[in-house]
Amino acid sequence: MGDITILTEAELRSQIQLDLAAIECVEQAFDALATRAVVMPPIMRLDIVEHNGEIDVKTAYIPGVDSLAIKISPGFFDNPDLGLPSINGLMVLFSTRTGLVEALLLDNGYLTDIRTAAAGAVAARCLARTDSRSAAIIGAGRQAQLQLEALTLVRDIESATLWARDFDKAEAAAATLGKRLGISVRACDNIAAATADADIIVTTTPSTQPLLLVEHVKPGQHITAMGADSEHKNEIDPRIVANSKYFCDRLSQVQTLGELHHAIEQNLVGAADTFPEIGQVIAHQAPGRAHIDEITLCDLTGTGIQDTAIATLAYRLCQQHKSGTVFTS
Repeated sequence: MGDITILTEAELRSQIQLDLAAIECVEQAFDALATRAVVMPPIMRLDIVEHNGEIDVKTAYIPGVDSLAIKISPGFFDNPDLGLPSINGLMVLFSTRTGLVEALLLDNGYLTDIRTAAAGAVAARCLARTDSRSAAIIGAGRQAQLQLEALTLVRDIESATLWARDFDKAEAAAATLGKRLGISVRACDNIAAATADADIIVTTTPSTQPLLLVEHVKPGQHITAMGADSEHKNEIDPRIVANSKYFCDRLSQVQTLGELHHAIEQNLVGAADTFPEIGQVIAHQAPGRAHIDEITLCDLTGTGIQDTAIATLAYRLCQQHKSGTVFTS
C-alpha cells in the first residue's frame, strides 16, 4: 500500500531540538488555529485512577498541510518512584490526501516535551514584558527544566528560581540548569520566595490543588500555567484567573480542562465569558499586554495542532537527512 517510515527517539532527537525553529513551528500552529479552518476534536482521555495514570489522544488537521498526527500520550505520575519516566508515547503521521500512514514517530514523549516547552516560549514572547530578566519555575521535572531553557530563547533571562515539593530535586535541577544555561539558578523552599522577584512565573506540575496563590503574584508579572490538562488538575488560585488579563490556547478546551474551569466553578468568571486565545494575539486579532503593570496569565492545556505541527516538521527534517527505517506495507 505504501512506504511507512519508522523513526526512533534517537533519530528524532538528532533532527529536532528546543530552538527558535521549534518555537516558530508552534507559533505558526497557534496562528493557524486563529486564521484557518482547523479541524481539532476534543481531547480523548482515559483515566487509570488506581495507578495515577492517564492516556490522552490528540490530533488536528491544518488545511494546506499534507500530513496530520494522532498522538497517544500516557502520563503515569507515580512512575518516577519506580525509576521510570512519567511521560512517554508515540505519534502516527497520516497523509491528509490519502489517509495512508506515512510514519510512526516512536518519540517516547520527546516531541511533546519540545512542543510544550515551545508553547511556553510563545506565550512569554507574546505576553511577558520585554524587559523580563528573571523567572520562577514551579516544578523541577523534565518539562520544568525545558520551560526555563525555552524562556532564555525569547527573553534575556539572567536569573531563575525553582520550587518543587522535593527540595533536593529542586536543588539538583537548579545546579544542572545553572551550568547548562550559564545563568544564576537557585532552589527555594517555598513558593513565595521563588516568585517574589520573578518577572515570569511558569507552573509545570500535575497538582490537583492550587500552588500559586493570589498573594504570590504582583503587578507586571506574566504567568504561564502548563499543568492543568485535565479536569482534576489545578495549579493556579482561581482568584488569579479572575484578576489577571487571561489568555489560553483553546477556549473551548480550558473551559473544561484548564485553570479557567476552576474559576468558572467558583463563580469568579462566567461560563459564557470569552477570552482571547494566544493564536489571536499572534494573528493581531486580539491585543496582548497593554501596559507594564498588568498581570498576564496564559493557560496552556496542550492542543492537537501543536502535535501535528511538530510531527510534520520532524518528519520533513528526517526525510531531508534520510533518517529512519522505511518499510513497504
